[in-house]
Amino acid sequence: MNNIFTKNWFFNLDSQLRDMGLDSDDKSFDEIKDILAKPKHLSSEDFANAVAYVILASGFSQKTAKKYHRIIMDKIQENQCIEDLLKVFNNKNKIKSIVDIWNNRTLFCDKYYKCKSLDEKLNYLQTLPYVGKITANHLARNLGENVVKYDIWIQRLGVLYSGNSALATKINNGKLDEEIKKVCDDMFERLEQETKLPRGYIDVVLWKSAQNHLIKGL
Repeated sequence: MNNIFTKNWFFNLDSQLRDMGLDSDDKSFDEIKDILAKPKHLSSEDFANAVAYVILASGFSQKTAKKYHRIIMDKIQENQCIEDLLKVFNNKNKIKSIVDIWNNRTLFCDKYYKCKSLDEKLNYLQTLPYVGKITANHLARNLGENVVKYDIWIQRLGVLYSGNSALATKINNGKLDEEIKKVCDDMFERLEQETKLPRGYIDVVLWKSAQNHLIKGL
C-alpha cells in the first residue's frame, strides 16, 4: 500500500486544483459536493444535458466536452438537423446518441428515477445510447450518486496505491478488471476514512489531479 494516500495529500491536491482554476467537471467541485450530499430530482431537460455531457467527455478532455456541450445542446433545441450538428462536432455516433437522448428525454429521465437501488440505476444508465459501464458511473456521479468513474486515471491510481506495479497490465478502459476495481475500491475506502468525504467527490479530485499530472508515479 502506498503511504502517500493521506488526508493531507488529498487536501493539498484539492487546493492546487482550485488555485489553478481546475476545480470542475461539468459542475464546480463545490456544486458536485453539494449534489452528492443532497441529490436533486432533475427535470428531463437537465437529465438530457447531463447525459449529453458525459457522452461528449467519453474519450475527450473536459475542456473539449465543455467547449462543445452548450453549443450542441443549443442547436438541438433550435431543431437543427444532424448534418448541421456534425459541422460543429464531427462524431456521428455521439451526435446521433445525443439527439436520441434529447428526443426521448422524458422517457429516459422517468425510467431512471423509477429505479429503486443504485445497482438498478447503474444498470439502467448503461442501456442509454453511447453510455457504457464507465460512462454510466460518471453520469451517476454527476446525478448525485456516490460512485466512482473507474476511468484510466483512477485505475492507474489504484495500481499505484496497491504498490503492485504488475497489476498495470490489467488496466483496461473498456472493460474493468475485478482486481483493478478491488485496489481502486480499497484506495477510496481509505481516503473516505481519512477525509470524511464521499468517494464521488474524492473521485473527481483524484481524476482531475492525475489528468493534470499533479500526482507522481503514474
